Amino acid sequence: MIEASNVTLRFGKRVLFEDVNIKFTKGNCYGLIGANGAGKSTFLKVLSGEIEPSKGEVHMDKGERLSVLKQDHFAFEEYTVIDTVIMGNSELYRIMKEKDEIYAKPDFSEADGMRAAKLEERFSELDGWNAESDAAVLLNNLGIGTENHYKYMRELEAKEKVKVLLAQALFGNPDVLLLDEPTNDLDLKAIQWLQDFLIDFENTVIVVSHDRYFLNKVCTNIADVDFGKIKLYPGNYDFWHESSQLALKQMKEANKKKEEKIKELQEFIARFSANASKSKQATSRKKSLEKIELDEIKPSNRKYPYIDFKPDREPGKEVLVVNNISKTIDGQKILNNVSFVVNREDKIAFLAENELSKTALFQIIAGEMEPDEGEIVWGTTITSSYFPKDNNYLFNVDLNLVDWLRQYSKEQDETYIRGFLGRMLFSGEEALKKVNVLSGGEKVRCVLSKLMLSGANLLIFDEPTNHLDMESITSLNEGMSKYKGVILFTSHDHQLTQTVANKIIDLKEEKTIVKQGTYDEYLELQ
Repeated sequence: MIEASNVTLRFGKRVLFEDVNIKFTKGNCYGLIGANGAGKSTFLKVLSGEIEPSKGEVHMDKGERLSVLKQDHFAFEEYTVIDTVIMGNSELYRIMKEKDEIYAKPDFSEADGMRAAKLEERFSELDGWNAESDAAVLLNNLGIGTENHYKYMRELEAKEKVKVLLAQALFGNPDVLLLDEPTNDLDLKAIQWLQDFLIDFENTVIVVSHDRYFLNKVCTNIADVDFGKIKLYPGNYDFWHESSQLALKQMKEANKKKEEKIKELQEFIARFSANASKSKQATSRKKSLEKIELDEIKPSNRKYPYIDFKPDREPGKEVLVVNNISKTIDGQKILNNVSFVVNREDKIAFLAENELSKTALFQIIAGEMEPDEGEIVWGTTITSSYFPKDNNYLFNVDLNLVDWLRQYSKEQDETYIRGFLGRMLFSGEEALKKVNVLSGGEKVRCVLSKLMLSGANLLIFDEPTNHLDMESITSLNEGMSKYKGVILFTSHDHQLTQTVANKIIDLKEEKTIVKQGTYDEYLELQ
């Protein structure tokens, strides 16, 4: 159990959250949600003790151990992979190292023997004899093979380091587990294993994630950071969304009825306050009027962009044919005789164990890369627009947002451009920001704006949800679902893939698999 009592956090004049009272209990998984900048990650740091609150306290039950998913992927470069995982239980790791030092002494004394005996007793209590095998199981389940367990962390690739740090957080059955975006950079198999692990986990979990499907799978409660408060809701993410929207709707309807009653009373008072025969009634109405209080509806931190892709013309019968495309990059063959046909009703999700395969294919289709072999045949009615995974090259210009977006707009009027940017959450002075200083999420919204202005009837998306907050992902999901054209896309967001795709293309090394149907239906066949 971990509890925040009257916790307030201020940064200068800005109050991030105020007088937060919340208890996280054993056997539950809490999804910590909120808009970007609401303070989710900061609140995890308050709970872990990394940040001191301006006011209030954090309590944990005595003797309980807290574990945190580390965010610095280079903090353990000089340690082996297996040691890095075991360091998740700092007491156990310290005992292991001290034991090794004592036993390695050439002049082993009686005092050393007594100290070693104490260490062995505690080592046994912490299940130290199984530490390496337990760490190895976690690593293998996350896709880090045995051949890598005794390598140094500096020898691993970035995505492998992410998995090792996740194994470190999960190691040794912690009493309280804090996870900030644990599914980032994980492959599908690792995410599925983590879901199962957390569902079966018997202690307390608090997790921040933008993955709605993941939150629905693992969470028993949602802790919503909004209005400077943190409010608990029972159930998963979908239940929170429905219940919070219902509560807001009910409050607005109640206010509307109160406003109608206020207007009715005011009209009666205005008409009859000077009328002697009606003066008592008018006085009574005044008292009733004074008692009516409107519910305060505070502005939420959540902002939803308006994402709506409209093709200038419908795609014709012939859309796209990909014939025997092959590509080798840096000596590695990442596309091997890839062939498929795209039809006018298709919204296709692409899968591949190698991320480069999907990106290379999309670059070839978009005309940004030449294949080594094969050809791309377009239908005569098709116009396309491309969302690249790495979009930084689009912003290496000295332009403000208005002028940047004007490059891609048929309508050049600044009022039109500003109106469009406003729908994408760039209002007022923000529309004049230089594009080369935008954050990752802001750049994504800009590229989505570019696609909306294109009027294309075939859209290509390479991981469009990267850097987006939950609200923007939800809006993008709706925009892609409503779109009347053809979509080729890849995304790690399970819910988006499940609700948008009607066909799956899996770029296997040995062959390309094409299956009609939803993402979940395809996964059931694997």
